[in-house]
Amino acid sequence: MIRFSFGAGVSGLAGAVSALTVPRLGGVFLAFPAILLASLTLRSRDEGVRPGHNTHGAAAGALGLFAFAVVAAATLTRWPVWLAMTAASASWVIVGLGGDLIVTRRGLGKGEPPAHRRER
Repeated sequence: MIRFSFGAGVSGLAGAVSALTVPRLGGVFLAFPAILLASLTLRSRDEGVRPGHNTHGAAAGALGLFAFAVVAAATLTRWPVWLAMTAASASWVIVGLGGDLIVTRRGLGKGEPPAHRRER
């Protein structure tokens, strides 16, 4: 039920944004992986785990997917399709991997406090 509710909520949000603004903007909201919220909620409840590398990696990937959607929406009608998709894919890789590297280097991926907050 939790997964269904989160998925329906995110899809509903995308539909509302499309209805209130322009369909292109609503499509950007579909880049948000609805299942991520449900999975994190269930994992936390069932296993009592703190966010780890997989959780932070999924969040970084979601940001990358959002970057892909924004770049694709901005360029697909103005550039050749191959160039727009290449730029959108590059933005996904850069944002997703960049976010994951930042999380990993700061020590956030293992449920540890960031390096600047650790007691010495």
